[in-house]
Amino acid sequence: MITPGIFSKTFLRPSLELTLDTVKSYGLDNIQFNLVCAGLTPMPEHIDLEAACRIRLASHERGISIAAVSGTFNMIHPDVRVREEGLKRLGYLAAMSHEMGTSTITLCSGTRNLEDMWKAHPDNDSDEAWRDLIRSMKEALIIAEAYDIVLAFEPEKSNVIDCAAKGKRLIDTLESPRLKVVMDGANLFGSGESDRMKEVLEEAFGLLGEHIVIAHAKDFAEGDEVEFLAAGTGMLNYDMYLSLLRKHSYEGPLILHGLHETQVAQSLQFIRKKNKM
Repeated sequence: MITPGIFSKTFLRPSLELTLDTVKSYGLDNIQFNLVCAGLTPMPEHIDLEAACRIRLASHERGISIAAVSGTFNMIHPDVRVREEGLKRLGYLAAMSHEMGTSTITLCSGTRNLEDMWKAHPDNDSDEAWRDLIRSMKEALIIAEAYDIVLAFEPEKSNVIDCAAKGKRLIDTLESPRLKVVMDGANLFGSGESDRMKEVLEEAFGLLGEHIVIAHAKDFAEGDEVEFLAAGTGMLNYDMYLSLLRKHSYEGPLILHGLHETQVAQSLQFIRKKNKM
């Protein structure tokens, strides 16, 4: 059964407990967690099992499951030292994950853009960028094996894995059962591609459907560049998106993100209505 959830960082409150109380006030039982909600840096600077235990207990007391924890860093940053630091912190996060109550860490495949990890760069398509991604992913999977966790990457236009075909290539190259996929329908579309809605979504699910471990819910609008919006306020065909999730036997959380707190109630109503169809 597909159940709605939300990025914990949607609600920025003075404490972890107040953030989780807000999540619960919307009738939500699933989150994708970010350590910033516990007063930590998103990628930890050391292993903090005490904080991890506090996160697990606070979420358990409220009946909230942590579907995944965000572990994003730039996996193809041109400076190898930046990549090495990211991998070191990923190791710290992995060491904390089970104590937090989750076994899935979400990743960003990265960009050559030095200013913004969520912006594209022409060199993302280079052979060198691909080789850097493979090197980083191999190291990340060693960490995943050591701590018995799953790593989930997300195809998105601004990163080196900018389409489902490249995501499948990555999976086929690394051949690891610990490498999974975050499916976000809105992230599959560039500007001017909405008229290929059925083709793009069906291709993505055909290539990656069996590897999905978590799904996201946001929306998009076209212009000179794609603008991301709250679920239900843009162009994504949610009837088709949800139908494909069910067709590929996905029975997990559908995590709302890319929206302001004031939009949560409307997007939740939209997702819950579509999910019943």
